[in-house]
Amino acid sequence: MEVLDRGDDHAPRVGFTVTKKVGNSVVRNRVRRRLREAVRTHAAGDMASGHDYVIVGREDVLTARFEQLTAELSRRLRGTR
Repeated sequence: MEVLDRGDDHAPRVGFTVTKKVGNSVVRNRVRRRLREAVRTHAAGDMASGHDYVIVGREDVLTARFEQLTAELSRRLRGTR
């Protein structure tokens, strides 16, 4: 995960990237959709305003339980503050 402080007080922005090493386009899109939903439902409150976040999707995102995924994502976001 990469974080950039934009230096303003606007809402945080999030981007997702998944490399071709993870799989074909169907698999990569599934990873993005799971990460997007985890941010939307659980981790958005852990983001600081005025920051840009780039979340790198890995293959294990598909096999992890959703509760584990959201907990790990929240933990990492809180650690970047």
